Amino acid sequence: MNLLIKSAVIIDQNSKHHQKKRAILIENGVITKISTTIKNEKGYKEVSLDNLYISNGWFDTSVSFGEPGFEERETIENGLITTAKSGFTSVAVNPNTNPKTDNKAAVEFLINKASKNAVNLYPIGNLTKKGEGGELAELYDMQNSGAIAFGDYNSPINDANLLKVAIQYAQNFNGLVMSFPQDNSIARDGLANEGENSTKLGLKGIPSLAEELQIARDLFLLEYTEGKLHIPTISTAKSVKLIKDAKKKGLDVSCSVSAHHLSLTDDELFGFNANSKVTPPLRTKNDVRALIKGVEDGTIDIITSDHNPIDIEHKKVEYNNAKYGTIGMESLFGALNKTIDLESLIKCLTENPTSRFGLEPSIIKEGEKANITLFNPDNKSIFTEKNIISTSKNSAFLNKGMNGQVYGVISKNKLILK
Repeated sequence: MNLLIKSAVIIDQNSKHHQKKRAILIENGVITKISTTIKNEKGYKEVSLDNLYISNGWFDTSVSFGEPGFEERETIENGLITTAKSGFTSVAVNPNTNPKTDNKAAVEFLINKASKNAVNLYPIGNLTKKGEGGELAELYDMQNSGAIAFGDYNSPINDANLLKVAIQYAQNFNGLVMSFPQDNSIARDGLANEGENSTKLGLKGIPSLAEELQIARDLFLLEYTEGKLHIPTISTAKSVKLIKDAKKKGLDVSCSVSAHHLSLTDDELFGFNANSKVTPPLRTKNDVRALIKGVEDGTIDIITSDHNPIDIEHKKVEYNNAKYGTIGMESLFGALNKTIDLESLIKCLTENPTSRFGLEPSIIKEGEKANITLFNPDNKSIFTEKNIISTSKNSAFLNKGMNGQVYGVISKNKLILK
């Protein structure tokens, strides 16, 4: 693939061209020239888009597809099309499947299924067999087959000793353990954030304590084992403080937050829209403010869509009976651009996740493979169903205002535009 990007503002803090408007020549998938202007002497395809900005390709560390087992929600093929057109060149795929991704054959199936695609797919293996929390899965074998981390998606490890052993065992091969932050003995059968809104609406609540108690336990285990741990999708102000304090102590801990927890609150409960039923639940304005501050001061390392397609039969039902989850890749950039400053947002989608999950870093410079996301940070729009590429349409951002537009990606010697 040979391309000439006529003019784009480069956002890459590790590049000498950061914040500069440049032309970029790409030949056979490699950046061969970056300059103020470049003549198209060889008649290559030109990319000329309105108010074009580019960055290193974005990496989403929490994505669910349906395949295998729930293809009616999303296939891998359509999921990766959605990924690319949403601006992501890499995704870590949760073991939210049937059968679970708890062995090397399941890991290899996912990798092989995506091998010819422009997007890099990295499986997250189950930490425990069948994701049931009882016995460790084949972590070492899965890592050798391509798994980049281990965790039971949206399912906490109730057995503290099991998590302790997992962290200790993973140190032998530099594996990354993930622990979902919820104490089910506190959360029980709650449906929404415990607070004023859930009380008004008569919904059983999940207190912030359910998350914070689990995080406190996990941080004690981490300190004891001297290993490393990733805590996905935190949602409360106190969770941010707990992790900030742990980092000050020198613990090797990272965490992520979802786009919807950075931009939506439990005010979405009014109307009983099941698309806003997520786990952890949407919290308060105070929590949102603390999460945004946590991103900007570096406490929160990673921003994710936590993209979780759910078919209409399990979403367009009474709130109490609806499954948890929202899709989010298509709306992530538009929902967060302007809420989070652009450089912090890009860092949490590129440098931070690739470093933590052990992937090869990329940089926008001559001689490097082109791994690029193309976007316009200034376009305004309303997010509607026509913007959804996913098979499932369960978006918590429907009819919300968006700031910014994603054009597509250049990855693995391919150009994918929306």
